[in-house]
Amino acid sequence: MKPLSLLLTTSILLASPVAAQTKTTAQEETATLELNHIGFAVSKLDDTASFFVDTLGWKRAGGRPEYPAKFVTNGKMFVTLWQVNDPAKAVSFDRKNNVGLHHMAITVRDLPALHDLHRKFVAHTGVVVEFAPEFLGNGPATHMMIREPSGLRLEFIVPASRIETKN
Repeated sequence: MKPLSLLLTTSILLASPVAAQTKTTAQEETATLELNHIGFAVSKLDDTASFFVDTLGWKRAGGRPEYPAKFVTNGKMFVTLWQVNDPAKAVSFDRKNNVGLHHMAITVRDLPALHDLHRKFVAHTGVVVEFAPEFLGNGPATHMMIREPSGLRLEFIVPASRIETKN
């Protein structure tokens, strides 16, 4: 039997307009268009920013030293990282008991890139790999889940459309 989270993720992906690649007219389009940016409160601002920049290859895109905050981007996604006031007293997110962001899923170019990221994550002392690359459902979409240095859950996924299948 598949874990509930896997079944829910598979259901969401299959029901998603992006996954179905449906076309709509301008009148049918919703008022909202796309994710502009995502902001995370983190306990280890420098380590988390370094993870995005040094491990994932993103670029720094400014910040607010008085907050403090750091901004990072890969050119398509923009993430704001906000330092919590007291990291020692910060409550870690519990995906089964707290309301909040369960995880952020990031599309990966192809399977070799996913496996390369996995090797980087295993070697990184601040990263916890929840599970190594595996099929999402019955595949061929493949994903893995990690926790970066501040504990944010990040999923890295190669959608079926990016996987070359040999017949």
